[in-house]
Parts: sequence; structure tokens; C-alpha cells
Amino acid sequence: MIFGSELSFKLPLENPVLIFSIILFIILFAPILLNKIKIPQLIGLILAGAAIGPNGINMLERDSSLVLFGTVGLLYIMFLAGLEIDLGDFKKNSGKSMVFGMYTFIIPMVLGTATGIYILNFSIPTSILLASMFASHTLIAYPIISKLGVIKNKAVSVAVGGTLITDTLALLVLAVVVGMSTGEVTGGFWLKLGFSILIFTGIIIFLFPLLGRWFFKKNDDNISQYIFVLALVFLGAFLAEAAGIEAIIGAFLVGLALNRLVPHTSPLMNRIEFVGNALFIPFFLIGVGMLIDFKVLFMDKETILVAIVMTVVATLSKFLAAYFTQKTFRFSAAQRDVIFGLSNAQAAATLAAVLVGYKVIVGQTESGEPIRLLNESVLNGTILMILVTCTIASLVAQKGAAKLALEEGDEESDSDKDKEPEERILIPVNYPENIEELIHLGVTVKSKSSKNSLYALNIVPSDSGDESKEKYAKKLLGKASVSAAATDHKLTELIRYDSNLVNGITNVVKENKVTDIILGLHKQQGISDTFLGKLTEGILSKCNITAFIYQSHQPLNTVSRYIITVPANAEKEMGFLFWLLRVWNIGRNTGCKLVFYGAEETLKFIKQVQQRFSIEAGFVEFSDWEDFLIISRDLKENDALIVVLSRKNGVSFDPIMDKIPNYLNKYFNKNNYILIFPMQYDVEQNGRHNYLGTSIFNLNTSGTQDFTAFSNLVSKLFKKK
Repeated sequence: MIFGSELSFKLPLENPVLIFSIILFIILFAPILLNKIKIPQLIGLILAGAAIGPNGINMLERDSSLVLFGTVGLLYIMFLAGLEIDLGDFKKNSGKSMVFGMYTFIIPMVLGTATGIYILNFSIPTSILLASMFASHTLIAYPIISKLGVIKNKAVSVAVGGTLITDTLALLVLAVVVGMSTGEVTGGFWLKLGFSILIFTGIIIFLFPLLGRWFFKKNDDNISQYIFVLALVFLGAFLAEAAGIEAIIGAFLVGLALNRLVPHTSPLMNRIEFVGNALFIPFFLIGVGMLIDFKVLFMDKETILVAIVMTVVATLSKFLAAYFTQKTFRFSAAQRDVIFGLSNAQAAATLAAVLVGYKVIVGQTESGEPIRLLNESVLNGTILMILVTCTIASLVAQKGAAKLALEEGDEESDSDKDKEPEERILIPVNYPENIEELIHLGVTVKSKSSKNSLYALNIVPSDSGDESKEKYAKKLLGKASVSAAATDHKLTELIRYDSNLVNGITNVVKENKVTDIILGLHKQQGISDTFLGKLTEGILSKCNITAFIYQSHQPLNTVSRYIITVPANAEKEMGFLFWLLRVWNIGRNTGCKLVFYGAEETLKFIKQVQQRFSIEAGFVEFSDWEDFLIISRDLKENDALIVVLSRKNGVSFDPIMDKIPNYLNKYFNKNNYILIFPMQYDVEQNGRHNYLGTSIFNLNTSGTQDFTAFSNLVSKLFKKK
């Protein structure tokens, strides 16, 4: 037992429990205190690290444990950037990312090299290495952008894509300059470097997704899934180092590789973000602060000069890159600020470059002292440059992102003066085996802007008098709430006492103004010979809302593609845009490709939506439902099938639809499938969706094809969801 008298409070502290406690209190209080004076929490953590570090009051050492946690935090930032990026936007803006990547690499390289040679009087190799430090940057401000909800803006996609390009090129310059200075650059150097990078990239991009999909299918334990993802991040980072490039590149590529396996609305994504933002990333920022030594500002004039020159050149070159990108692609000032804020912070790759350059000895003086590729003035100047650029980046990024969020909010208000209908998605739960998948589907199809829109229902027979059934209902609803909470969503629990299940569900739909209902099929039940069974058919006949019947054979996040079959005249149904929005949300929230099979006329309307959004979608003409089984040839192992059907009084009804259940049982029983029944007549009597639904109905059944009017309706319903 350790008594109080035996505890040591000598600085720097050595007690691991006390050290960890102090760091946690810093993570907790530093952002709160500095937010009151409008200083971003990232800067607060860096300043706190400088204050308690070896160059401050020396309360804590920057020992191996802090370095380890800091490395995890750095890799986490890059991993989250790859994981959260919208792949549709990323592909769509890949050309813009390439342009920005070259701007933000070439401009700092030119200005930095010239500055090193003509102002700081450095040698050419030292000047080139110094310039590569200006060219690289770290996405320090990315958590700020993420919290303000603008990560899907194309400016963010361009900045993140450009980061991959410029950091890779800058680190290659580092490898070449160091290799030339040490005499290691030979003919085999380039061959070895190119071959190792090719192998490393291939392993991460092609092998990691296969491993991830296999693991998620076999293991549904939440902790195991998180540990598996974290292990892949570090394995990818190690493979990058083994290939001769920096670990942050590997972490970013792992994020891209696992992007579709970790949907933005999934519990796993919520856990990844929570742990990173609460623990690992703050550790990294505190560790960066510990490197800062304010004393050099008062002791070494050369260091002050080098630090000022480096900071000015780095900031100016990154601003010019953002400015030219803005002018090239006609971005707004807010988008330029976001790009500049994301790209101005110098930290990870810059630290790597200066530490490597400082260790390389290229000669010695007459007195025998070593001549380093980068001297102590550059080393200390770099640390001060990191502080200033991180401060500027955080302030500018926060300002730009806030303005960008405000602009997007104004666009939403201007595009729809009418009150948007509130989403309310009802999920009846009866079997504990499929509750989690039903909740995940509900979270996936809902719009991001819709809050508290999930309702779980269990019907208790009113004439049974059995209290155990009520307890069982509460248990099922509790499990549904836990599943929703894991994705950071609140779910409303509903218990209904009714002797008739259909009437009970129907009354709940009316009383709560439900807009959508998700019904699950028991895994051992499947679809009955009487189509969907009396319960489901009764609900469909009495509830004119968008209905989803879901059968799950594999986890939702392991699906790679959705094939959607759409009947002819579906665009003439009043619920056309409403089910299309739900399908679109699946594509946006999972990153999966959507492939629509339908008649030419119907696909025209769907393409109108696709042209407005960066969802990866394909279109195949398919009008003869007698040949429905042809689709089974195109359905691959990890594909899911979505079948848009019709009630018998709908204009898109086809008698062949009665055979769909047998087809699904026989030929599609190894794939996930969703049956969708849209709204199909005016619901003016209860006031839901009337202003928009009736307009769609009148527009499409009038025989005209006013795409301008249709486009306006799309803007109303699909705006910034």
C-alpha cells in the first residue's frame, strides 16, 4: 500500500495515475475556458501542452507514453478524414483535388526554395528540404470542420484530396534529398521505392476491404469490430513506413478503403469518432504543444529570424494555393477559408521532415563540429512555426466553416418557404433477432437533418391479461433504444394494447402522424405463399404511407451495391419522390452504388435527381417484369435487392408482382432485400405531405413532363438532407 507520505510530487511528475488524471482534466477544461474568449479548443490543447511540458513548468515529460498516444491521435485524424469523406464527392472532385494538390505543393516548393537560397543563405539541398516542409500540411482543423457539419462540402473534399497528394510528394522529396545527402540514391532506389509503394497501395485498397467485409460478417461484437478497425489502421500505417513513405498516408488510405464498410450512421462510426475526439486526438495536440519552447524567442536572434521567415512563407504559400483554387473553380470566400484553414497547419509531416533533416550530418567544421542538413535554428523555428500556423489554421477554418454552414442553411431556407414535412419512421418490433438490423435500416433511410424521428412499437394483446407479455414488450423496446443510442439517435418507445395487431399499428400510425413504416421478416419465416401474410397486407391496405419490408441475410454495412427495380409508371405515383429520397439516403449514408432497373421514361425522372447529387448511380433499362429473374444474373454475393412494388389500385401495379415473393424465396434467398410500397393516392384528409405529394401526383398524371417543375419539387424534398 502507498501512503500519502510516500507519494512524490517532484517535477516532472512520475506517478502514471496522476499524470493521466492531469491530462484528462486538461482535455476537459482547456477547451471550455478558451472557448469563452473565442479561441478554438485545438489551440487551447496545444497551449496547455506548452505550459505543462518540459519547456514550460516542466510538470510532465514528453515520454514514450505521450508519444505513443500522440501517434495514435495523428493517425486517427488522417484515418477519420478518409473514413468520413463522401466517396461520391471525392470521385466527382478528384480533378479539382489534383489541381489544388499541385497548387499547394508547387507554390510552397518554389517560394520555399527561393527563400532558403536567397534570404536564409542555405544550401540547395537544405532549401529544397525546407520547401518540402512548407508544402506538407496536417489536417489539424478537420475536427472543427466535422463538428460544424460541412465535411460534405466540395471544398472540404478538394482540400482532403489535395492533402494526400501534397503530403505524398513532400515526403518523397524528403526521402530523395536525404538519400542524395547520404549517397543512397542509386538506380535501384527509384525502382525499389516505386515497387514498394505499388505493393503497399494494392494491399490496402484491395485486400483490406475484403478482410473487413469478411470480419464484419463473422463477428457482430461491437468491441471486436472496433479493435479490428484500429488494428487495420496501424497495420496500414506500418506498411506505409515499410514502403518508404510516412505512416499518415497509410492511415488515410485505410480510411478510404474502409469507407463503405463503416457507414456514417453506423454504431461503429459513432464509437470511432467518440474515442478519437475524446482521447487520442487531444493527446496528439498536447504532445505537439510540449515541443514548443517560448524561451528561444528571447535567446536566439537567428532562430527568431528563421521562425518568422518560415511562418510567413508557409502561410503565404498556402494562402496563394487556396486563392488560386478559389479563382480556378469559382469557390466562395468561405470555401477558400476552409481550404486555407485545412491546409495551413504544419505539424505531422513537417515534424518528420525537420527531425530527419536534423539527424543527417553532411559534413563537419574545422573544429570538428557536425554540419547538419537542417540546423538547430531551423529545428526551433519549425516548432514555433507549428504553433503559429496551427493557430491561424484553426481560427480561419472555424470562421470559414461557420460561414459556410450559415450559407448552406440560408440556401435551405430560400429553397423552401413552406414548412418541410416532419419525418416519423415507425418500426414494429416482434423478434429480438432482427431488432438491431431494423433500427440500423431506419437510421440509414432517415434524413440526417431529421431529429428524433424513430419510433419503435410493440403490440400487447389487450385481452391476454398476461403481465409477462408486457415485460417482454418493454424488453424488446429497450433493446431497440440501445441500438438507436449506439448510433447517437433517440428512439421513442411505444406500447399499444390491442386485440387486433393491424388495427393497433394503424391507429398508432394515425395518432403519431407516421410517414414511413419498416416491417421485418423473421429470418426463419420468409415471405408466405399469401404474398406477405395477413398482418402485413392488412397494414398496407389501411396505412397509406411509404412501407418497407426488410429481410436481412448479412449486416447492412457489408453490402457493396444496391440493385433497385422500379415498375413502369412509378413516377406517376404520388409517393414517388418520398421512396426515392429514402433510397437516396441509403446511398448517401452507406456510400454504396445504386443501380436502377426501370423503364426509360421512369429512369428520366430518377436521373434528374442523380444529376443534382454526388451519389454513385447506374441505370439499366428494364420494363418487362415477366423477365424479372434476369436480375438474379446481375446480383452478386454482397449485393442487396430493392424492389419497388405497388398496391393493386396503383397506376404502377403489374400482375406479375404477385409472383415476386416466390421469386425472392427461391432465387434471392442469400441476399438482403427490401420491398417498398409507396404512397399511392391523395392523403389530404390527414394533411401529411399534401402540399408536395399532390403536386407530384398532378404533375405526373397530367401526361406532361415538366422537368422544371419536377426539379423544383426535388429541391424541396431533397435539399441538403
